[in-house]
Amino acid sequence: MPDKLYFDGHCPLCVKEMDRLEKIKGDSLELVDIHSLDAADSPVDKDTLLRVLHLEQDGGVMRTGIDANVAAWQHTRYGILWRWMRLPLIRPVIEVVYDRWARWRYDRLYHDQG
Repeated sequence: MPDKLYFDGHCPLCVKEMDRLEKIKGDSLELVDIHSLDAADSPVDKDTLLRVLHLEQDGGVMRTGIDANVAAWQHTRYGILWRWMRLPLIRPVIEVVYDRWARWRYDRLYHDQG
């Protein structure tokens, strides 16, 4: 069973990254537009999925945020280039930047829907 990366198909930047990832990923990763999911097919509620990137690994382990992004890129030949984001001194900074961006993106796209 492939890992599943849940992404926001209404976010232009997200779609651009997924288009790039689609071209170079292996069969071990499936890209899933959150907006195409039925509630029964969703591992968590839609609003939670829309707030940050989620990757569901085989066996049900869920990665979020930067960890999801890094894990997704491990399904490409460029995976090693993303691992620096997990280094102990860099990770906290990257997480703060990602969390702020994700919050801004969610508020910009969905603030009236909530």
